[in-house]
Amino acid sequence: MAERSFKAEVEDLRLGEGETFTGEGILAITKALLENGVGYVGGYQGAPISHLMDVLADAEDLLGELGVRFEANANEAAAAAMLAASVHYPIRGAVTFKGPVGVNVASDALANLSSSGVTGGALVILGEDYGEGSSIMQERSHAFAMKSQFWLLDPRPSLPTLVKAVGDGFALSEASNSPVMLTMRIRSCHVTGSFQTRANQRPKLSVREALSNPRSDFARVVLPPMSYVHEQDKIKNRWPAAEKFILDNQLNEFFGPTTAPIGIVVQGGMFNGLIRALQRLGLADLYGETEIPIYVLNVTYPLISSEFLGFCAGKDSILVVEEGQPEFIEQALGSFLYRAGSSVKLYGKGVLPMAGEYTGQVMLDGITAFLKQAAPGMLPATVRAPNEDRPQIPDLSKTVPIRPPGFCTGCPERPIFAAMKLVEMELGKHQITGDIGCHLFGSLPPFEIGGATMGFGLGPAANAAFDGGGERRPVSIIGDGGFWHNGLSSSFTNMAFNKSDGVAIVVDNFYSAATGGQDVMSSRADNPTKATKNPISKALGGIGITWVRQIDRTYDVGKLRDTIREALTTDIPGPKVIVASSECMLNRQRREKPLALKAIKDGRRVEAPRFGVDEAVCTGDHACIRLSGCPSLSLKRLDDPLRDDPVASIDQSCVGCGNCGEVADAAVLCPSFYRADVVHNPSAFEARVSAIRAKVIGWLQRRRDSKRLVFEAAQ
Repeated sequence: MAERSFKAEVEDLRLGEGETFTGEGILAITKALLENGVGYVGGYQGAPISHLMDVLADAEDLLGELGVRFEANANEAAAAAMLAASVHYPIRGAVTFKGPVGVNVASDALANLSSSGVTGGALVILGEDYGEGSSIMQERSHAFAMKSQFWLLDPRPSLPTLVKAVGDGFALSEASNSPVMLTMRIRSCHVTGSFQTRANQRPKLSVREALSNPRSDFARVVLPPMSYVHEQDKIKNRWPAAEKFILDNQLNEFFGPTTAPIGIVVQGGMFNGLIRALQRLGLADLYGETEIPIYVLNVTYPLISSEFLGFCAGKDSILVVEEGQPEFIEQALGSFLYRAGSSVKLYGKGVLPMAGEYTGQVMLDGITAFLKQAAPGMLPATVRAPNEDRPQIPDLSKTVPIRPPGFCTGCPERPIFAAMKLVEMELGKHQITGDIGCHLFGSLPPFEIGGATMGFGLGPAANAAFDGGGERRPVSIIGDGGFWHNGLSSSFTNMAFNKSDGVAIVVDNFYSAATGGQDVMSSRADNPTKATKNPISKALGGIGITWVRQIDRTYDVGKLRDTIREALTTDIPGPKVIVASSECMLNRQRREKPLALKAIKDGRRVEAPRFGVDEAVCTGDHACIRLSGCPSLSLKRLDDPLRDDPVASIDQSCVGCGNCGEVADAAVLCPSFYRADVVHNPSAFEARVSAIRAKVIGWLQRRRDSKRLVFEAAQ
């Protein structure tokens, strides 16, 4: 059950010749694939490209009609390997995943693909989320493109440009027999706009037709001596062919006047931010009309020396706007100028920061700094001679606290960490590693459990150095998504083969939840096109791990605590694995809420559990909050003058999971939590009983109030 359904929007993918498509960049990319006769598509979900996989999954009927093969791959390496179909056959293929971590996972397949070269167009669509709220380490895919000689597209964030880039990418790949990467930044994925559509095209050669006439070519097999020939082919043939195609088809763009003393070179994906900065300085408008010449690199690798030097002709200074580090583009352009003996001064990192996202303010400050040095006369008078009395913008990073991510309300992973915290109180602190996924939030307050992660599916492998029979067993945490992505082969096979004595906890929430709620092998739902309901415990048994404990309700904190304690203290040798399973609360709410609302609207009886805190019982020590951390569990001040400390309180965002009460019970805290079932559309009998209860309670309250001492102020 994906985070968002695109069933309605998918109908727009059927638009024909000359019609107008309006929507997001993700949908535009999908439409462009179909218009350019793609033969097969695959990939692995990951922000900011997850929605592309969701769109393709929702469009499987249309893909089938066109003879396009679609596969939701097990990981990025499997997706990249799928492009092997374009090595021997003139079939256009595309895969998509998150970069650069996806590129890292797929590096073996991608390097072999680049070495052998392709016959059909091969396109890798990367979710490039450097900065922009990225959830991963801050790196770029540019280095991999340079290392393996993938041609790298970074198109301007506008729908017509994105659509054109897909067609250009396929054509460039075929013209140079090289695979092509197309980077999609977060803003490109979600930019909205419109473009004129073309009719969808069936692939000229489908994968089904290719199977009827198999081909092979030893010259494309990556083995000596052909691998040495491949390297020479890249330099002597493929690279010149790519440069010629880029120049002949004008893939890069030029804006602004043809002559000027200065100019700006910008990555295509950064163009909108650049134009906005120039507009704020009065040097451009929203439509791209600019007073400063701009050279837009929709292709950031390879860079074309002749095209760049032509842009520099007659100019004194050039600014390179390249987000991220190292400054690959700036270094290459500087080399072009040096070799040409040019006197043009190159600006880049220095007036712009070396690292970090180029936000609107960063871009504005950088452009302003460049113009002050290179062309101060072009700046508005207020910038050239600023008012020294104007108020200074405060540094909000020193006054506004950071807001790290956290578990959702009702998350079934929260009680797992509460149980681990209770075991830690008994047995002491253990060496704990995490993995990629929601459970990594357990390393943050209030749990502060685990503090290292080495990659998707590598949580247990990251603890291998500590698995040498020490005083305490190492503990690793991994999600079900990571387990099927890479964990079974790289982590658990490693544990089994080396007769590990460590403990691994598999957090099974039924989905690849952190990437949008897509199904995985162990998902419990019926899926007409994917194989689900394959237990993780069964896979573990298949590789020889026998100490496996399955827990099907993670909210049972007491049982979890006892099971974790057993795993850490048992004398049984070999790996100890706990599979802790409960459905992701977000996906559960997405499924159940609409059904409940419809039932209420239809007049059917619906019970909704709600939890609260008895203010008279709560002691106000807040241990329940420190062991739960639920966003719906907060503090409340009482009107009672004898009680200064705030008590625990549950707000209306509660989803009724019961974790707070379970934690209080397992930790032997105060019994202040209670459950109340809210009944919608009660029966007549229930309504009468409720009325009688209300009368009795009201009478008891009035009787108690009548016996209270009341102190009144003297008149």
